[in-house]
Amino acid sequence: MHILLSNDDGYLAPGLQTLMRRLREISNVTVVAPERNRSGASNSLTLERPLRVRQIENAVYAVDGTPADCVHLAITELLDRPPDMVIAGINAGENLGEDVLYSGTVAAAMEGCLMGCAAMAASLINTDNVAEYGVAAGIVCELVERSIAQGMPNGWLLNVNIPCESRGTLVTRLGQRHREATSVVQSDPRGQPMYWLGPVGPPGLDAGPGTDFHAVANRYVSVTPLQTDLTAFAQMEEIGQWLTTVY
Repeated sequence: MHILLSNDDGYLAPGLQTLMRRLREISNVTVVAPERNRSGASNSLTLERPLRVRQIENAVYAVDGTPADCVHLAITELLDRPPDMVIAGINAGENLGEDVLYSGTVAAAMEGCLMGCAAMAASLINTDNVAEYGVAAGIVCELVERSIAQGMPNGWLLNVNIPCESRGTLVTRLGQRHREATSVVQSDPRGQPMYWLGPVGPPGLDAGPGTDFHAVANRYVSVTPLQTDLTAFAQMEEIGQWLTTVY
């Protein structure tokens, strides 16, 4: 079993380092991760400049690019053959609901999925206690072992969110937050405005039973299967009708 491990917090992040040590107890692991924090990079690829790769130690590489860059380079250039699984994390903080559209952690796993590998993104809800990364790493390893036993097919993508002191595991769907994200406006030394994007809104627009928000709020590990096909199939017939309407 060969696992490609990446993240969006950087190769020195405690979540990745802890998970790397635990995964190496059950599998062969290669780490290819950003050299610095690239949270919020989503699925972006670096196209305007060349990428540089530094080998930090045996089977550990740092890339001056995005999480998606890391996985793409690993599979196309750095590894002799594609890994059996791509895992991204453990992320410092949740990736719930619409977070998956912006998350570099999910993007790293999704890049592996797009390149034909089974993939998993793992996030820890509360990172106040560093020791919780060890607990979360144990849960990820258990999920990996279960997937091996069941034969997790290539192209599967799981988004896993882990609360502290979990009571079990639930399969969930993505919920939705309130649209309450704000920006913080400041002035630079020349009096020109500059903007910090504020925190995302709280859960609530859709956070009921069955959602990832509801699961972690009740201390369950949330496992959400994702897909890369964004087609709104339910709307295809309606759109087709008005496209063909004769005025």
